[in-house]
Amino acid sequence: MLRFHREQAGLTQEALGRRIEFSKSQVAMVERGDRPPKGKFVPRADEAVGARGALLAAAVELHVSRMPYWFEEFADEEARCLALHSYMPLVIPGLLQTEAYARGLFGCHYPALDDEQIEARVTTRLARQRLLQRKPAPDLAFILEMSTLTRPIGGPQVLKEQLRHVLEVAKLRHVQVQVMPPDRQTHAGLDGPMVLLYTSDHRQLAYVEGQSGSYFVAEQPELGNLFGKYGILRAQALGPEESTDLIEQVVREL
Repeated sequence: MLRFHREQAGLTQEALGRRIEFSKSQVAMVERGDRPPKGKFVPRADEAVGARGALLAAAVELHVSRMPYWFEEFADEEARCLALHSYMPLVIPGLLQTEAYARGLFGCHYPALDDEQIEARVTTRLARQRLLQRKPAPDLAFILEMSTLTRPIGGPQVLKEQLRHVLEVAKLRHVQVQVMPPDRQTHAGLDGPMVLLYTSDHRQLAYVEGQSGSYFVAEQPELGNLFGKYGILRAQALGPEESTDLIEQVVREL
């Protein structure tokens, strides 16, 4: 697909490499299937050749087979959703992660991942972020714990870049980012992380992660309870403007 779109755009491998800041040999190896695309290769190439998301979609299809079986269904529902509401208490949510932050996160996975597995997961994560720019735009909401803003995954500079990226995404009209006050004694999300979806066919679906696995919640009353919890969480968290001010303060102090 990369070769097809590159030739349609009238670009040589060398010219494409210059545009996306990768070498000619890296472009050639990806086109031959000798090496999986790494880092920002796919989103940059998709834009450079005018593929309009085709390469991003192909990247998800290429790498999703290496993920647990439940991820494929979730990625499909996520890509087409009308709304996504996320609470992640331990790390920055995947849709908001930078390449460096994601690589640092996968680099400390247990059991350890090899280089190819890490690159596959980073590429898939970056490709999923096209949801942020999708039209029609979905309603996206993220609630972060203060610890996710201060834990230097990948190092202090990576964290600083990551927080600046969160601030940029938070400027989008269809995105809301909130931070849970660190001095709040208790809140509705203490049972753990959750991602709530309003699917493209107007169904409610929840995705829950845990130490021993991840799973969907699609039945009542558990589904309704999770949506109710999230509503309370949004009320307990700082407002978007206050949250932005707090994140900016953390960036200044890094």
